[in-house]
Amino acid sequence: MRKNKIDIELVECILKTKTDLNVANKNFEQAEGELIDYYLYQIKAHKAKLDYLIKEVKQKGFSVDIINELKLRIS
Repeated sequence: MRKNKIDIELVECILKTKTDLNVANKNFEQAEGELIDYYLYQIKAHKAKLDYLIKEVKQKGFSVDIINELKLRIS
């Protein structure tokens, strides 16, 4: 049971990070001046976090399809 909870938390973190990345991308598209650098930093940080989390999922033997399946169950 504990392993399953950790896996769900990992998937939830991936989904939240993907959402945060999408928001940062949309904000970047409308940014002006110094905010451009701010949103570029956010985008880079979210991409790095997402890469790390996906690597963790793969090391645990899950595939990205499992993430989409769990996303449907969580929602």
